[in-house]
Order: sequence, then C-alpha cells, then structure tokens
Amino acid sequence: MISKRALHDGAAALGLPLSDEQGERLLTYAALLLKWSKVYNLTALRDPASVLSHHLLDSLSVIGPLARRQPGRAALLDVGAGAGLPGVVIAIMRDNIRVSCLDAVAKKAAFVQQVAGELALPNLKGVHARVESLAGSYELISSRAFASLSDFFLGSRHLLAPGGIWMAMKGKRPTEEIAQLPAEIEVFHVEQLHVPGLDAERCVVWARKAAG
Repeated sequence: MISKRALHDGAAALGLPLSDEQGERLLTYAALLLKWSKVYNLTALRDPASVLSHHLLDSLSVIGPLARRQPGRAALLDVGAGAGLPGVVIAIMRDNIRVSCLDAVAKKAAFVQQVAGELALPNLKGVHARVESLAGSYELISSRAFASLSDFFLGSRHLLAPGGIWMAMKGKRPTEEIAQLPAEIEVFHVEQLHVPGLDAERCVVWARKAAG
C-alpha cells in the first residue's frame, strides 16, 4: 500500500496541496490499479513505491501546468490512456474537466469505467475505440508516452476543438520529433517537469493547430 504521507509529501513537492477526498481517491485508484494488474496486466509496475512515483506523481506533475493553460471548464480526451494515466488523476484533481480516457484495448477502458464508479467521479469515463474512428470535440487532448508526436497530433486533429490545445507528456525533450512535424501543427511551448522520486527527464509538449 502507498502511504498517505508519501502521497501528500510528493504532491506538496509539486505545489499541490491535496484535500482529504483527493488523497483518498488517488490512494484508492492506486490500490485498484495494483489489484486489477494481477489479472489484467494493466501496468508493468507491481510495487506501490513505483506506482506512486511513476504513475501518480508523474501524472500529478501536469496539474499545475494544466491549470495555467486551462483554468476553467473543459472536455479532455486522454488518447492511449491505458489504465487511465494521466486522465484519471486529472479527473480526480479537476472536477470542472470532463475526462474521456480512450484506449483500443477493451479491458483498459473497462477498468477506467470501474474506477469512475468506485470513486464516484461523474466527470470520468472510459472509451473503447481507436482514435481515428472517434467523433467529438475536445478543448484538450492529452497523451502520455503514446506513439510519436506526429502520430498523436495528426491522428487526433479531427477531435481538437477550435482554439483547443494538445498536451503531450514525454520523457526527454523530443527535438527530432518536433522538427519533423508538418506546418499545420504549432508547438508553442515545451515545459520541463520535475517529478519527486523519479530520476528521469520529463516534459510536456504543448501544441495547437497553426493559424490559417
């Protein structure tokens, strides 16, 4: 089990004071993730400490940057969400964002739907589909280590609302991937992240459709 203190200390290091409800939901989510992974292989990580650093705190690291970019209500599509990272964490931390966690694997979308029910999160849902076949309009589209930037942006561009933005979580700054993007995609900021307890580079690539 992840200790409540470790979670709250990690979040505090990110400048995120957690309410009791947020903390309990995050801990319950982690417990569900570890439990389901024994049967459905949702994550390769099996020990609580790694789930805390590599999943919970890694996902929490985008909450501050996201608040600066999108402080108000929005619909967010998390592409290739897997077991719901970072989508579930965003839904827990931001009740004014409607989060759809999209994955082509049915059991992963079903897990997110189960989490939404158990944590009483009406702003969260799991969606089983391929991004190319999905319809809809979202102010925010996120991904975490999903394919290349080009595949992510071009595969989901039909879903990005006018004025919407992409939020791609990556490891090292993907300089080559950015250089290979077509002119219709504008990367307007690459933001370095520092995740407590994680000895690895992290960043967020912010992008939008180019004007005109």
